[in-house]
Amino acid sequence: MASSPLQFSTPFRTLLLSSPSLRKSPRLPFHPSLFSPPLTQKTLTFSTGTRAVSGSGKFYWRAKASMAGTAMEKGKGKVEVFDSEENLSVSLAKYTADLAAKFSKEKGSFTVVLSGGSLIKSLRKLVEPPYVDAIDWSTWHVFWVDERVVPKDHDDSNYKLAFDGFLSKVPILPGNVYAINDALSAEGAADDYETCLKHLVKSNVLSVSTATGFPKFDLMLLGMGPDGHVASLFPGHPLVKENEKWVTFIKDSPKPPPERITFTFPVINSSAHIALVICGAGKAGPVHSALGNSQNSAPLPVQMVSPEGELVWFLDKDAASKL
Repeated sequence: MASSPLQFSTPFRTLLLSSPSLRKSPRLPFHPSLFSPPLTQKTLTFSTGTRAVSGSGKFYWRAKASMAGTAMEKGKGKVEVFDSEENLSVSLAKYTADLAAKFSKEKGSFTVVLSGGSLIKSLRKLVEPPYVDAIDWSTWHVFWVDERVVPKDHDDSNYKLAFDGFLSKVPILPGNVYAINDALSAEGAADDYETCLKHLVKSNVLSVSTATGFPKFDLMLLGMGPDGHVASLFPGHPLVKENEKWVTFIKDSPKPPPERITFTFPVINSSAHIALVICGAGKAGPVHSALGNSQNSAPLPVQMVSPEGELVWFLDKDAASKL
């Protein structure tokens, strides 16, 4: 495809990169390395065609009719921008299926963490051929990075969202799906879920990060809110600084419903792989804050996502429109 000469430069900042009945557990030490490291200045240069990386510290955009490829690659992090959410979902399905095959072959299991919102819709290609028939679903263990403290059949339930759009369409073993105990209070449900995770560590279903002592999930599939929140960790809320618990609770969520449980950043950032899946122009602001040249007095929660493994940003062109 011929490319047309649309190009401009803008300062670019990147993260230096290297979510049934379930029970209170000893606290673990704080590991400052789990929080986001300093940002460095880069330049993003655009022309039309396929995205690629040059050795000069500049990154080149070339728009394809189908989808764009890698926009930025630095250390263990990369950003991918797609012409449509449809093409993003195709790429996300392949990314997830490839990791599932890798971990299933290496250790006989695949631990994946889901979030709510539009993330489940973007996983829809996994329930279609070729993936629905090719994936070994028996190795999957499914968790939630956060959950609303509501009954599982409530419209606000992340479990219900995932069940209706994903879990009910694939043969994952029911015993490998770890929902919260919705009969408990928010505090009780958080303690119960953390106890469940610690039991799964003891039974070798979950591994533990040798660097941090927190559980190490194979893949976290995270969304982001228009305010830059991830999981149920909201801008300016004290829970973003929680560094001892694995799972905690919130009773004053700025977004309803108010009572939720959530993984903490030390758990999120101990992951082997994190995919941040973000679509829509309404989220372009926090994407720009995280990846552009915005100067924030305090980092948004999305900017604190910094796994010890790999981070990949899956953005549609609207979410990336301010970069």
